[in-house]
Order: sequence, then structure tokens, then C-alpha cells
Amino acid sequence: MIAAILGLLAVALGAIAAHAISDALAVAAIEKAALYQLIHAVLLLFLSQSNGRFAQASRWLILVGIVLFCGSIELKYLLDIKWVTVVAPSGGVCLMLGWVSLGLHGICQKRSYF
Repeated sequence: MIAAILGLLAVALGAIAAHAISDALAVAAIEKAALYQLIHAVLLLFLSQSNGRFAQASRWLILVGIVLFCGSIELKYLLDIKWVTVVAPSGGVCLMLGWVSLGLHGICQKRSYF
């Protein structure tokens, strides 16, 4: 359900950026944030089918990363809240750690002794 909502919002934000915003910098930032959000929404959908501690950690890291990274960029350019992007680097780190956790999940699935 969360992955579906995030995916829907990503597509909607991409459409808003393409058709309703005239500032080129804002369009580029929102489109990039929407792309990252869409990719990570698909990853969340994939992870919803996985069990294990690393899969669960990855789900949470990816969700927090989407909210902090993508959400802060979207809020900055859509609602003109400039200070909100101060959390974007933390969101980016969460997204990266989510991918690391996914890799660890894959290792654990291959080697059942983890």
C-alpha cells in the first residue's frame, strides 16, 4: 500500500513538474526527486515480499530516505520551504544504507547460516 501511494505521488509530481512549473531549476529538481521516489517505491514493493532482519531494515531505511530526501526537495520547490532540504543529505544516506541492507539480505538468502 505504501509503495503504491509513493509511486502514485511520484508520477503525479513528475506531471506537475512537466506541466505546471515554469522555473527550470525547480522542474529539474522535482523531476529528479520524483524519479528517485519512483525507483525506491518499486524497491519497497519488492522488499514487501521479503522476510528477514536485513529486508526489514532495508524497508525502513528506504521509506525514511524517500521521506527525507525526496520529500524535502519536493517541499522546497512546491511549497517554497527553503530550509527543509537540510534533511536531504540524511535521506540520501538512508537510501544508500537501504541498498547496502538489501545486499546483505541477498547474502543471507544465499548463505543460510547468517
